[in-house]
Amino acid sequence: MGEIPPRWNGICQEGEGFNRSNCNRKIIGARWYVKGYEAEFGKLNSSDRVEFLSPRDAVGHGTHTSSTAAGGMVKDASFLGLAQGLARGGAPLAWLAIYKICWAPGGCSSADLLAAFDDATFDGVDVISLSLGSSLPLSTYVDDIISIGSFHAVAKGISVVCSAGNSGPYPQTVINTAPWVITVAASTIDRAFPTAITMGNNQTVVGQAFYNGKEDLNKFYPIVIGKDIATFDADEGSARSCESGTLNATLVRGKIVICFQSQFQRSAATAARTVLDSGGVGLIFAKFPTKDVHFSFGIPYIQVDFAIGTSLLTYMEANRNPIVKFSFTKTVIGQQISPEVAFFSSRGPSSLSPSVLKPDIAAPGVNILASWSPVSNLEQTDHVTPNYIPQFNFKVESGTSMSCPHISGIVALLKAIHPTWSPAAIKSAIVTTASLKDEYAQSIVAEGAPHKQADPFDYGGGHVDPNKAMDPGLVYDMEVSDYVRFLCAMGYNNSAISLMNRASTTCNDKSTKFLVNLNLPSITIPELKKSITVSRQVTNVSPMNSVYTARVQAPAGTTVRVEPSTLTFNSTRKKLKFKVTFYSRLRVQGRYSFGNLFWEDGIHVVRIPLIVRTIIDEFYAET
Repeated sequence: MGEIPPRWNGICQEGEGFNRSNCNRKIIGARWYVKGYEAEFGKLNSSDRVEFLSPRDAVGHGTHTSSTAAGGMVKDASFLGLAQGLARGGAPLAWLAIYKICWAPGGCSSADLLAAFDDATFDGVDVISLSLGSSLPLSTYVDDIISIGSFHAVAKGISVVCSAGNSGPYPQTVINTAPWVITVAASTIDRAFPTAITMGNNQTVVGQAFYNGKEDLNKFYPIVIGKDIATFDADEGSARSCESGTLNATLVRGKIVICFQSQFQRSAATAARTVLDSGGVGLIFAKFPTKDVHFSFGIPYIQVDFAIGTSLLTYMEANRNPIVKFSFTKTVIGQQISPEVAFFSSRGPSSLSPSVLKPDIAAPGVNILASWSPVSNLEQTDHVTPNYIPQFNFKVESGTSMSCPHISGIVALLKAIHPTWSPAAIKSAIVTTASLKDEYAQSIVAEGAPHKQADPFDYGGGHVDPNKAMDPGLVYDMEVSDYVRFLCAMGYNNSAISLMNRASTTCNDKSTKFLVNLNLPSITIPELKKSITVSRQVTNVSPMNSVYTARVQAPAGTTVRVEPSTLTFNSTRKKLKFKVTFYSRLRVQGRYSFGNLFWEDGIHVVRIPLIVRTIIDEFYAET
């Protein structure tokens, strides 16, 4: 690593298991925050869980996300021998500063988070990667701590990247929806972990797992279903999904148990703990089809879809003494179509500001291998058998927490190439160059119930394409004053906005019309009655002399006109405005429909999504 930048103001704050020597030319800053936590939740008690009163990570989450964003190269990295290869972060030559605000017992303090935002801004960071968020319902932008802290950072030119949440595939579940942050959905990669299950009749089915054979199940064991070994007071449905306390330990001991996900018990971890506590030797968990694989401490676990789970039941019902064995997990690359939007990835539209398209972008967030804190595993042992749990420095994890730092690393690279670009310009470059196709040039699919063709509420602008983002052609730029006007249009009072803006602010215009005219790299019309005209401004960041022509894929049920339809840039004309008029062709209460607006100059294709929901006044009047 190169010398630490002279503009850097950060410190290396010492504490338990961490001193100044732990900072180097890679980790150049480290702070920890507990005063707000203890004021809000009480004295931090780490006696029953491994934790450090210092910047040191005891959970693993922070290590995983920071190494994904900017980790250096590590040869022969793997998780239990799986997914082996060269590991590296998105921006391996970027410096890292760590701000620890969340603690192993659970919880993060709002005061600590704001203090961390302020310190990071003062220290001189370029990008803030924030793999956390609050649950629904969403607080207003002037009350939400992440919105407030990120507003202050963006005002200083710092890009803020946030997770979209893990409450998918249901609509209106996306979090971190402020227009000044980059909100990231999770997509799959083409790596799989197939694990064979062989039945006593020598037929084989395949699920996914992280089974490396330490507990030897490569020989036949009896298999039972949860409902057939229930305790006397457990109902059949609860036992079928292996809810806690529902299995008869005498009947489970020495057997592999198959459990079926239910509406009320969706957790493979709960089923694994139930089977382990009851003396079972293995778990097969049948669930809706997804690509993300979970790991269970202490008991081998294979996840299958409902179809495979049902075929196992068919075998069990046809045999008096059914038996199965597990084969060791393999790592397979390139046999799984990607990317797809992950099942768990939270979906739009935003429940707070539906005119702001969220999420903004999708990035890999399923089965991501990255660094891990080895002490985090000790908490799984209840401090009884500390040698029973394997220690490892890399782990595979899934979540929008994992997709967020992928974008953070890309933002760091873009800022290195274009140091004068604003956070809005960088977000625009990422969104307008994103891909809508998978590796076979087919439209991206979103995992769901059932799977479907993905749309902007699943992935925003699409799946990130970092190389194209370096030269986007045109960007949709914004300044702090645009965000202030947005807050005014949201109806917040002057005093609340002044606190956000850290300056006396008076809203002269509170018209809600500005909500659809915010210069975002997307256009979302939540209520199209007959017609509406919105405006945008683009900035040319490529060759001085460029001519762009508009091309429109109109959302179903609408007609769209762009004026002017040609934009000509030269050395003196770098910014141009255009208007987009939407006409409704539906006389019914409609649903959201999707299209695209392209600006093309023969070299660049600058695409923004168009999202429209038609409504009619008569519908509400009659209701």
